[in-house]
Amino acid sequence: MRLNTLLTALGVMICLASAQSAHGGDWPGWLGPTRDGVSPETIQPWKGPPPILWRIPTGEGHSSPVVADEKLLVFSKVKDKEAEELTCLDANTGKKIWASADPRPPFANQFGNGPRATPLVSNGKVFTHGASGMLVARELSSGTILWRVDTLKEFNGKNLFFGASSSPLLADGKLILMVGGQNAGIVALDAASGKTVWSATDDRASYSSPIHWKSTEGDRVLALTGKGLACLNLADGKRLWHYDLVDQLNESSTTPIIQGTRAFVSSVTAGGALVDLSNQGKQLWKSAVLNCYFSTPCPTADGKTLMIVTGRILPPVACTLRCVDPETGKIFWSRQKTGQYHAALLRLADGRMLLHEDTGDLALVEPDTKAYKELCRSKISGPTWSHPALANGRLYLRDEKELICVDLK
Repeated sequence: MRLNTLLTALGVMICLASAQSAHGGDWPGWLGPTRDGVSPETIQPWKGPPPILWRIPTGEGHSSPVVADEKLLVFSKVKDKEAEELTCLDANTGKKIWASADPRPPFANQFGNGPRATPLVSNGKVFTHGASGMLVARELSSGTILWRVDTLKEFNGKNLFFGASSSPLLADGKLILMVGGQNAGIVALDAASGKTVWSATDDRASYSSPIHWKSTEGDRVLALTGKGLACLNLADGKRLWHYDLVDQLNESSTTPIIQGTRAFVSSVTAGGALVDLSNQGKQLWKSAVLNCYFSTPCPTADGKTLMIVTGRILPPVACTLRCVDPETGKIFWSRQKTGQYHAALLRLADGRMLLHEDTGDLALVEPDTKAYKELCRSKISGPTWSHPALANGRLYLRDEKELICVDLK
């Protein structure tokens, strides 16, 4: 009897461990827990439209939702006011826990007046970077504002046409983002106080977000600025090398993607390139066809393939999903009409990928170098340029009107 009881208990523990592995944890910032669009969760193909657990109206913005400690956070413009609001919801029910608004310098744009950058949650704090450059730290539990910095004013930066969009990076206690000021193209602030730790480069800002690279020689910051890929020493901001990639319209938007000691960078007019991080950013290959607008690529689990959504500015506008050999830049196959301007890629633990097009369609894709393999597809939202968040088997999306929770368990 005791043996049977122990075996039963063991079986329950194994099932619980498997469930936790399959349905992962938080999605605390831009592109998820590892800042590369990779999730520790798995999703099985759905046979009918996946159920919508809840949907609620949300304010204006392209900022992505984030999840931490069963709290869902969404960053939006306050209606009819020059202010931005961070709203904290119960991730299970959508019920509001708190909302914290903060004034901002004026900002308006024909493609939306709300914030672009995605909040970052760490150690009980939430950091937001608004469309007019306001960097704000709040307590996760209450929304209480701890400190704020008007980065464009502080560093004499000039806002971008579409608004400040650099999602903050947290590394070694430093918040790092692009500002675009003189000797302040990239800045690092103390996460505890908001005080400047270092500022570096004269590069103008872009719409991209910096990433942390742990090289064998030390911790580095990689940022796709308006002038190209900059590699800085994390400790003091010293520029170590630079790779030129200048977009003609200053619209570099994608986040650099690291594969080992190499990184893929791209913009809509300058094309895409693979550079050697261990050799001063030496170009390994470049392709005019691999021109990403603002969809960040995603590598397959084996590292042998890059899934890239390419786009263009001039009509007729339509994105193309391409399967690419990162060693050579060779295109294995292309699928046209994958969204209009944007489609978000999210890789799962089993290697499959979720593809969320800006038309509102969600597809589960099996990466294959021979052909595009779609396992299932459903329309689950309205038009959107926001990247989804996946946490505990639930996909959180925002479109132009609503915040939506989709059950993918």
